[in-house]
Amino acid sequence: MNLLGLHHITAMASDPRANFDFYTRILGLRFIKKSVNQDDPGTYHLYYGDYAGSPGTALTFFPWPGLRRGRPGTGQAYATAFSIPAASLSFWQERLAKLSITTEPVATRFGDQVLTAFDPDGLRLELIATHEPDPRSPAPSKNVPEAHGIRGFHSSTLGLIDAQATATVMTKLMGYRLVGKEGLRARYTVAGGGPGSYVDLLTDPALPRGLNGAGTIHHVAFRTPTDASQSQAHSEITRTGLHISPIIDRAYFKSIYYREPAGVLFEIATDQPGFAIDEPLATLGTKLGLPPLLEPHRAEIEAALPPLVINP
Repeated sequence: MNLLGLHHITAMASDPRANFDFYTRILGLRFIKKSVNQDDPGTYHLYYGDYAGSPGTALTFFPWPGLRRGRPGTGQAYATAFSIPAASLSFWQERLAKLSITTEPVATRFGDQVLTAFDPDGLRLELIATHEPDPRSPAPSKNVPEAHGIRGFHSSTLGLIDAQATATVMTKLMGYRLVGKEGLRARYTVAGGGPGSYVDLLTDPALPRGLNGAGTIHHVAFRTPTDASQSQAHSEITRTGLHISPIIDRAYFKSIYYREPAGVLFEIATDQPGFAIDEPLATLGTKLGLPPLLEPHRAEIEAALPPLVINP
């Protein structure tokens, strides 16, 4: 299977405006697409990432106003980690403290320092001050200097009761390889490795069973370069007996979905065509993007969505 690392991660939220303000103004990510949940078009699908929403940078949300708070835990992607430069930890500590963002004490993991913070819905986020090379450019931001900007994903942590079956799927099917163990955590990587490729399996008996809701991860998507490599992945997953969706055209990428043995929803998404197919790169996120199937229903969809005006 030809996987290149993380593609995007999708979470659930409540208030779309609070979500937008946190990720753009506090974390300094670029708002790259305002679309809808294609399975529930009365709900937004909001995307944040680097300037172009490059694969490996896009954190996305389904914000249902008034959605009850979930509980991160086992059977879920428990935490989402971003890569920041090794020298930027103190900047982020001071920034988040000044803005009264809830954080946890800095921890050390595989030799890097980790600052954990929580978004308005309690989503568990980690800023990993990595010593590994990460040449990706951060999104331009009025609030976060380029030198300290988020480079994209570092890793996703899966909360598990027993990691054996999950590890088998990742290594025997998905091409991941074990690169380290530390305490209750095992780290896996794929392709060339480095930030944006890692998945950590956390087997912690103290974790509660996860409950879906605002502040939890809906699914983790992995990169594959082409339609052909995705089709090949679909065939390989089908042969294992895991239940898998058909290939679905999401307009900005094509997707297939399956659950690994612990119940975490995985997606394999193509790198192309990207987010600039329906609006210019310079003004991404300023219009409501709809896939062709939903475009004839634009008026009724816009009428059903809560107001969310975005300026370029």
